[in-house]
Amino acid sequence: MRYILLLSITWLCGLPAFAQTDSTEANDKRTTLTLGATYSNNANYYGQKAEEKMPFVAASGTLKFRSGIYFSGTGYKLLNDSGSIVSAGSAGAGVAFNLGKKWTADLGYSHTFFPENSPFLQAANPDNISASLNYEYWMTTGVNVDFAFGQQQDIFVTLSTEKLIGLGHLFSPKDLITITPSIEVVGGTQRFYETYITAKNLRDSLLGILLPPLGNDPEPTSTTTSTTSFDLLSYNLKVPLAYNRAHYMIEVAYQLSVLGKKAASGAGTSNSFLNFSVYYQF
Repeated sequence: MRYILLLSITWLCGLPAFAQTDSTEANDKRTTLTLGATYSNNANYYGQKAEEKMPFVAASGTLKFRSGIYFSGTGYKLLNDSGSIVSAGSAGAGVAFNLGKKWTADLGYSHTFFPENSPFLQAANPDNISASLNYEYWMTTGVNVDFAFGQQQDIFVTLSTEKLIGLGHLFSPKDLITITPSIEVVGGTQRFYETYITAKNLRDSLLGILLPPLGNDPEPTSTTTSTTSFDLLSYNLKVPLAYNRAHYMIEVAYQLSVLGKKAASGAGTSNSFLNFSVYYQF
């Protein structure tokens, strides 16, 4: 049985997907199609979250060829958004390849389609170019660099290390329970946050026109200036627990994120994210 492993890809909300930079997948010389569905209690952007809570469901697909070239697409639906069928959608392409027995690399590009005045924290930067390098020993340690651009331009660097641990079989020798704890440190710029605050103020003002508040006027929304310096944004602990079969995987993943002292979205605070995902690979 070929055990199914996951990697958090999508720069948008940390959504997981198969066959990107994982060394097991890079060594698997066959064409695969992976379909997935995810529920998350909140949208996640490098451990940060928007001021409003944003639970969502998502459907994803990744087609990966024997050469390592892959194409992916994801559709997102915010559960508190009743105005549209799809709240955002992304499409991407890239290539995963080996640099040796223990080294793997990935280069990719993605574009996310956001509606006007989208509540997503990262809506200012719909385009993303990413590069990652991983070294696999008894753990897997890697570095990932993202250049996000659009209305703003930001760069993010993620240092991570993780360990895949097999917990044994559940129903038969053909299945496997795994847990893959990981630690991440994320640094980056925060120009995106200025655009997010501007869009949020506009959404709040429109809501105030449509639904006048009763009693006292609401307190004015705080503003911020763009952050151009490169700072530590978050420290992340991820604990994914998965049930694996030859062609499908069911996973529950918890993430605790502690934001850096200069994180514009909530300096020094902590965020919790819970995902439930199902994947099937042809």
